[in-house]
Amino acid sequence: MRVVATAGHVDHGKSTLLRALTGMEPDRYEEERRRGLTIDLGFVWTTLASGRGIAFVDVPGHARLVRTMLAGVGTVDLCLFVVAANEGWMPQSEEHLRILELVGATAGVIAVTKVDTVDSDLLELAKAEIAERVAGTFLERCPVVEVDGAHGLGLDDLRSALDGLLDRAVAPVEQGRPRLWVDRSFSIKGAGTVVTGTLGGGELAVGDELAAVDRNGRSVSVRVRGLQSQEQAREVVGPGQRVAVNVVGAHHETLGRGAVLVRPDQWRPTARFDAAVRVVSDVEIGGRGALFAYIGTTEQPVRLRLLEGRDRLKGGDTGTVRVWLPTALPLVPGDRFVLRDTGRGATVAGGEVLDLHPALPLSKARPDRSTERLVLERGWIEVDELEAISGERLTPTVGHWLVSAAALNETLARVEAVVGAAGPLGADLAAFDDRMRAVLPSIDGLAVDRGRVTRIGAADPLAGHPWLAALEADLFQPPPPDDVPRPEVRELVRRGVVVEEGGVYFAVAALEEARLRLTAWFAGHGHADGAAMSELRDLLGTSRKYALPLVTLLDRRGVTLRRGDLRVAGRRIDQPVNPERI
Repeated sequence: MRVVATAGHVDHGKSTLLRALTGMEPDRYEEERRRGLTIDLGFVWTTLASGRGIAFVDVPGHARLVRTMLAGVGTVDLCLFVVAANEGWMPQSEEHLRILELVGATAGVIAVTKVDTVDSDLLELAKAEIAERVAGTFLERCPVVEVDGAHGLGLDDLRSALDGLLDRAVAPVEQGRPRLWVDRSFSIKGAGTVVTGTLGGGELAVGDELAAVDRNGRSVSVRVRGLQSQEQAREVVGPGQRVAVNVVGAHHETLGRGAVLVRPDQWRPTARFDAAVRVVSDVEIGGRGALFAYIGTTEQPVRLRLLEGRDRLKGGDTGTVRVWLPTALPLVPGDRFVLRDTGRGATVAGGEVLDLHPALPLSKARPDRSTERLVLERGWIEVDELEAISGERLTPTVGHWLVSAAALNETLARVEAVVGAAGPLGADLAAFDDRMRAVLPSIDGLAVDRGRVTRIGAADPLAGHPWLAALEADLFQPPPPDDVPRPEVRELVRRGVVVEEGGVYFAVAALEEARLRLTAWFAGHGHADGAAMSELRDLLGTSRKYALPLVTLLDRRGVTLRRGDLRVAGRRIDQPVNPERI
């Protein structure tokens, strides 16, 4: 079911026409029906002759209720534009058309209402004026239907025109990123909080876990308990549909008009973005003014600065601006918004979001919607992050990143420099950041061996190391590494062929030889008998200086177990201590 918004001047018969088309009452409040004046959004629907469903968002036409009208059309791209034949084109006809153009409406049907109140000459005059006013707009080639909602005149022709509108309309795209701007929130006894809106971006399903972002930017986790469309329960609702969502986890008073439901991992809410704007014909804007932005169903006071060195945009001009919001919103490039000046009480411009998280300062920013620019400005960006801020998912170029050529070359050069400076031992891989690790496979001549990044074919400087040979020649009275470079000592320890305890270094072979001697000793004395440190010292033929750290290493490996002042056989007494050979 596609959603269509009404538009037009106050008292031109929008609600009357919808009653006749749908048999439903769009005015939800007694005051609206008593006064004959729509003051809030109404929602009705019907089935056309083709069998397709169509829903309508009925908006108020009064000048003082433009902000409500904006909430109704902000998520809809099709319209039913209403002009009364007896009054013709009026001020709010003009402003509503401007707003529809600014929010990106793409197609519509024009209904000339109250045709029974005028003669044929006045009717033709009204239609000619309408044609003149919509010339050059998206409504220029739209069908014009003469109707009278109160008496049912022309309704079949209007239904046929609406069927044609649905034929021409671009189908909503399933992007897998649902977003629901809330236009109404209430509570139902036994169900709890219910919000309604026009769903965009992707499907919602019962059981979905979502983030509900309120009008003040606060986010709370909610779960979808139930879904309805056209008052029918649904398990899944697709994009472009009117939907009522029963959520668990938030009170309805916190999720009023302007709140939004999204999947939290897919969006990066922003309070600052760059945008393209177009100023309406009879005003100009700069960096000052009491401006409000209308995005989706929300109304936000904004500050803006013009980019590209400009300080003013005159009527009809286009330009780029940086916008600051008081709260972070889940936006996507391509989102449309309207700017109104509260001092003038007028719509002054419309815009399109280009960059959600600008990386460059004002003086250098030249925003557009290209992902190439996003990558170029950031150098490195994760694929998931790019999708969150651009709405597009691309194939990564390095690991899980997209990388600009300049940033890639800089990282490659940094890896080469680090390996070159590391000497024959190679560079410690643990010191490489994620980006340096990601480019390693693409660098010819480098290899990762035992946690070191080395040149392929380079001789191992530790092979046959003389100090290791000296340690293995005197297992239990090992020589200290006084003349051995510290990096070489650390690398021998890291490789596991040398072990250290309390500043004393042993070849791993010393642990294995000690284990074998202890195994024989325990076999002769019984495993239940413990050995004192003096006995262990004599068994190993060394002094306490070396015996104590060596036995501590054996304790740590489970070869021995300390009980008071004695050592007994540990659970790994029968497991060889095998050194890693280099």
